[in-house]
Amino acid sequence: MPLLGVPFAIKDNIDVAGLPTTVACPEFSWTPETTAPAVQRLLDAGAILVGKTNLDQFATGLVGTRSPYGIVPNVFDPRYISGGSSSGSASVVARGLVPFALGTDTAGSGRVPAGFNNIVGLKPTRGWISTRGVFPACRTLDCVSVFALTVADAALATSVAAGPDAIDGYSRTPPPGALTRRLPAAPDTCTGAAASPPPDARLRAIRSGGTGVPSGDGDVAAPKLPDTRPRLGIPATPEWFGDRQAAAAWERALDQARATGAVLVPLDFSLLFEVAALLYQGPWVAERYAAIESLITTQPEAIHPVVRGIIEQARRHDAVSVFRAQYRLADLKRTCDALTASVDALLVPTAPTLPTIADVLANPVEINSRLGTWTNFVNLLDGCALALPAPFRDDGLPAGVTLIAPAWSDAALAAFGQTWEHLTPQPPGIAGLPPFPDPAATPLPFPSAPTVRLAVVGAHLRGLPLNHQLTERGAVLVEQTTTSPDYRLFALPGTVPPKPGLVKTPTGDGAPIVVELWDMPVEAFGSFVALVPPPLGIGTLTLADGRTVKGFICETWATADARDITDYGGWRAFLAATNPSTPAVPANA
Repeated sequence: MPLLGVPFAIKDNIDVAGLPTTVACPEFSWTPETTAPAVQRLLDAGAILVGKTNLDQFATGLVGTRSPYGIVPNVFDPRYISGGSSSGSASVVARGLVPFALGTDTAGSGRVPAGFNNIVGLKPTRGWISTRGVFPACRTLDCVSVFALTVADAALATSVAAGPDAIDGYSRTPPPGALTRRLPAAPDTCTGAAASPPPDARLRAIRSGGTGVPSGDGDVAAPKLPDTRPRLGIPATPEWFGDRQAAAAWERALDQARATGAVLVPLDFSLLFEVAALLYQGPWVAERYAAIESLITTQPEAIHPVVRGIIEQARRHDAVSVFRAQYRLADLKRTCDALTASVDALLVPTAPTLPTIADVLANPVEINSRLGTWTNFVNLLDGCALALPAPFRDDGLPAGVTLIAPAWSDAALAAFGQTWEHLTPQPPGIAGLPPFPDPAATPLPFPSAPTVRLAVVGAHLRGLPLNHQLTERGAVLVEQTTTSPDYRLFALPGTVPPKPGLVKTPTGDGAPIVVELWDMPVEAFGSFVALVPPPLGIGTLTLADGRTVKGFICETWATADARDITDYGGWRAFLAATNPSTPAVPANA
């Protein structure tokens, strides 16, 4: 029982048999007879439910001020908001009352309160945790989220609560190998030392800035080593709505991101903002209307006036507008996928500003909309996200950041999140709670599947046309090295995309050839091998240091009419020499 004796709380839009579910609307309260599967899994694992928590009514809001049970204040300064809609769940975790709590997330409700209260908020891939027994906001987008003080605790609770639900039409299971994926390896973040490339005597010209093409004296200069650091897309021009404290805190967060070894890539987020606008300006608000139709048509006065005003906008939409919005979202998603393909994840401020309660009460809709700047597009694009504590503002208030990646990147974000929190200067939650643990001492609960180490030599190198066949199977780049000096490399004619053939020479008159080593989950290896066309195959290669690994080989007959390109030292160097527009280092490295 992995959670034996661990207390937890849940947001009061999640059912527990025998306990009222109010959704912060007393007139709508009911007492369910069954417990939501997400909660039941936690109970079955030994966790102890200690209570239910306040929320923005019907989970509509990012502020924590829209409840008849009272406003939930920020744990650091009661003049400021806690964020919502999962305000109570975030508050009890930040105060140290429970190690974790369940929230829900449709537009950022599992992230904004985490950022405002200096805790972790994990918004998992949609459908991984069943939403049966969760009162819907937008059922097609809703997620059960987890608040915790550390990434490891959030990941453990998530892994226990998650699982297939044959009754929930939106339940999903991870594809094979998905939860073994990790972001590319960074340098040693504890020492700051960069990873050293393996020695390569033949390609010694790398020390003098070689380009990877034959030089006049016959020596071969190595191409630059591919940059294997994680690449994080950041907003090129973030909007702060006049909050200079938030802007300054973001700059400190970027310094911390660089300290992890990550490469920061400024991106234009305008397409993502267009997606975000669909959530409340488009017909998805009609899902909220559908959830409370009986109440809003018979007792509209029972609904918080701000919440009612938002949900009543659904009446502006008809079936035609629903389909038009779905078509537009599909087109935007395709374009956004292309935009983010050059990075491993997005890194954004969790919110652009931290307003006071008075500010929100005076301008409830506009300020709430601002808070969703970096959250509203995630669920529509089927992403997962991890909100993390970050360096504080100068006024002593929290300023969190959020990692965002495509569906089923949950484990990858969590692993990077542990690296992040290890560098975070202040402990989680309010003062007096324990500091973040050493990641090495708190392994994540996600599966660590056995892997096959695979050497790739051609079109599967990072940044080249077939590399996606590795990454979509959860393969992770480990290092660049060379073969032993017993191989020759040939450019195979008529292959699409162009491919080389690597052949071991029986006479020993070969040369070291640059290869990349990737670790691929065993369960995905067979499907990868099935994609390899003749005359290529997968065999055993010997590396320069004597190691043997699986890797690409070529049938000897196919090299009879092929160009011998051994002197280039590798496929990427050959491409750079024969096509000047081909970079020696991949554009997305």
